[in-house]
This record gives sequence, structure tokens and C-alpha cells, in this order.
Amino acid sequence: MSDNVTEVTDATFEADVLQSATPVLVDFWAPWCGPCRTMAPILDEIADEQAGKVLVKKLNVDNNQATASKYDVLSIPTLFLFDGGEVKKKLIGALPKKKLLEEIAPWAGS
Repeated sequence: MSDNVTEVTDATFEADVLQSATPVLVDFWAPWCGPCRTMAPILDEIADEQAGKVLVKKLNVDNNQATASKYDVLSIPTLFLFDGGEVKKKLIGALPKKKLLEEIAPWAGS
């Protein structure tokens, strides 16, 4: 995992995501999820390339069911883009890097 990708939990979600001054892309994932593992290197690259513009966080749904439930995460991977404490974009399933960058471009300043 990239140094620019960090884990969040139910306990840290509000401070790390909702109160962030920088837009945050949160990957709701689980270790047993094949498509989640496919997304990991893509998210690492995006975290490195978008450093300072968009933060990338990962939330393990198995260990943090309260937050996953709050945001109605029914399948994984599910990615949420938060800005100003609000969900601005929800993406479900594995996406190619190009498509993901297009989806987050309004917040990444790309």
C-alpha cells in the first residue's frame, strides 16, 4: 500500500474523512474481495499522483460495519468521494484508472 493511502475505521472516519479540508476518496473494501485487490494498485497510483489534491483512504467493511452500513454499502468495492463532509460521488465496482480519474477530476483539479 502506498504511503499516501491510509486506513480509516468507524472511530476515525469523522475526523479523517468528514472533517477533512481536502476531498477524500474512500475505498470500502475487504481482504477477501478479488475486485478490491484489483483496485488496490490503481488507488495507490492515484494517491501518489493526486497527493495534496485528493486523499485516498481505505475502510475495511468487515471490521467497520457501522460506517459501511451508514453509507448503505451493499457490494464492494464501493468508492465514495467526500468533499466538505458530504458524499459528492459514489462508484460501485472495480474501475479502470482512467475512468476513476475522470470521475474524481472535478475535485482533483485535473
